[in-house]
Amino acid sequence: MSDTVKVIELVGNSEESWEDAAQNALNDADETLENISGIELVDQTAEVNGGQIEQYRSTLHVSFVLNR
Repeated sequence: MSDTVKVIELVGNSEESWEDAAQNALNDADETLENISGIELVDQTAEVNGGQIEQYRSTLHVSFVLNR
């Protein structure tokens, strides 16, 4: 029997970096999802104010195996 994998999209935020934003999203997902098998970094954006980045955003596809 093969496993079925579900993919969801999450957007993580950070004032530090895109990597930190991605890790924040993964940390939150890990608190509520079981069997996370991988992530794909889909996009990186930022909120800018006065020529400075105020908020980094990383969009992830998070894959996890469905329980039977």
